Amino acid sequence: MPYRLSEHPPRSEDAAAAPCPPFRPVVLTLAGSDSGGGAGIQADLKTVTLLGGFGICAVSALTAQNGLEVRGILETPPDFVRMQLAAVLDAFPVKAAKTGMLASTPIIEVAADCLGRDKRAFPLVVDPVCVSQSGHRLLRPDAEDALRRLLLPEADLLTPNKPEAELLAGVSVAASTDLRPLLDRLHALGARAVLLKGGHFAEFAGAESISDWLSLPGREPLVFSRPRIATVHTHGTGCTLSAALATLLAYGLPLEETVSRAQAFLGAALKAAFAPGLGAGPPDLLSGTAAC
Repeated sequence: MPYRLSEHPPRSEDAAAAPCPPFRPVVLTLAGSDSGGGAGIQADLKTVTLLGGFGICAVSALTAQNGLEVRGILETPPDFVRMQLAAVLDAFPVKAAKTGMLASTPIIEVAADCLGRDKRAFPLVVDPVCVSQSGHRLLRPDAEDALRRLLLPEADLLTPNKPEAELLAGVSVAASTDLRPLLDRLHALGARAVLLKGGHFAEFAGAESISDWLSLPGREPLVFSRPRIATVHTHGTGCTLSAALATLLAYGLPLEETVSRAQAFLGAALKAAFAPGLGAGPPDLLSGTAAC
């Protein structure tokens, strides 16, 4: 039976204090490799491991990058992406999966086919990666429609920031008071749930707190507020959050609890973020585990 987020029980008041179940779920990531180690496949696998899961992967692209820039991208041939996915899906009892950088239309087509709702019994988190933190495009412009048309209908949870959400939906919003048309459009495109990240909203610039919104079709968005962390070392935050979400969903946790714990993990990691090299560094994932 395909996975349905509606199967989750409601969140309990003491859920945040409950221990993680004593097993190691297998979590699949399909994403690009970050040679700087702070984002992409590297961030995903570190996050999965630190949250107690077993990470497996398919690599969509190699990047030559560091904390300052992306110097080059080498896309994986689509047939080899398919071979990677088939190899791991045939051999591992996957409990959740996520996608990150997919680069091109042919790779998106492979992802939508191999991870289609009719072929899996686990949740899929889609992080619609379009542009790197340094401003380099990680998704070809001609692949935007494929991402919108082919992958959003397969997403159990979509995790866009404001620019990504506006790009996919074709709807612009000025402030958080006008989210409904944007969220409704993303649901109409097929996303079962949307976690809209608030970091790019101008109203939160310099504020003490920041909000994200969890939206399910036909319901008012749930607001998740958290302290704003003043740091430039945010390389890989989107990858880390989506990997944490996938891992916690793999444990079978309710969606709201999953979001709350994943945000706590990322928040604690950002408080201890550092620069291992030049440029923007990553969250300190080891520091995040104490908060989850």
